[in-house]
Amino acid sequence: MPNIVQLDTMAVRVTYEEFDRGVVMTENVYKVIELVGTSSESWEKATAAAINRASKTLRDLRVAEVVKLDVQIKNGKVEAYRSRISVSFKYESGK
Repeated sequence: MPNIVQLDTMAVRVTYEEFDRGVVMTENVYKVIELVGTSSESWEKATAAAINRASKTLRDLRVAEVVKLDVQIKNGKVEAYRSRISVSFKYESGK
């Protein structure tokens, strides 16, 4: 099973597509978190693992941006591919 690490930050994030479609309104706020997914096979699968896991507990995921790619090495061989991603989702006020 992939390992996921969550690092919280708060930001306002808007995609260009949302802005162009007129979806963006001043009261929209998005939460941005960083996740690290791992895979023994590839960076793509590490990225997908992080997004798939996040989608099980977070609603309304909007954008994922790959921030950093690296590998874990053991005995001179790649043991795991790691993908750090920044994921945004619409922040709910709790009303």
